[in-house]
Amino acid sequence: MKRILIVLVGALVASGALAETESINISLVPDVAIYGRSVMIKGLTLSIWGENPQTGVALGLVNGSTGESVGLSVGLLNYADGYKGLQWGLVNYTKQDFTGWQGGFCLGIVGSVVNYTGGAMRGFQCGVVNYAGNLTGLQIGFVNYARTVESGLQIGFVNIMPENAWFDELPDELAPGMIIANWHF
Repeated sequence: MKRILIVLVGALVASGALAETESINISLVPDVAIYGRSVMIKGLTLSIWGENPQTGVALGLVNGSTGESVGLSVGLLNYADGYKGLQWGLVNYTKQDFTGWQGGFCLGIVGSVVNYTGGAMRGFQCGVVNYAGNLTGLQIGFVNYARTVESGLQIGFVNIMPENAWFDELPDELAPGMIIANWHF
């Protein structure tokens, strides 16, 4: 019985350490930081290259957000596992689902070069190249690609929605590939 109690207390202490949160982190690289990669930052992260789960603001050259993070990431490169909020940079990458705005200054003036969401993208992407695994929202860019679409509009030079049929479902969907605009509703 004593051993079971010791194991339970040890598990509770260990899980408390994993659930640690801090309000600010400063880092040069993920392993040279005030707090390590596993610490949740609920507040502000300032970094050359930072990588933490976060709820708040990340300002740096490279901002990495692990797990399901929420907030604002401003940098040259922003990457995340899953993210809700605003990724504002030259390259914005979300491995899984993204809800919000991926971009930079939109419509030509210092914009994002690439916005990528591997899973469901709900919101707005504005960049030279935009990619969504599953689009619900708006893409504005030179090349826009949505592997599948719940409901979306693409505006740009090349707009690709492979699951669309060629003008068979007008006005609900346009075509698999179009210039100027493409949609699926």
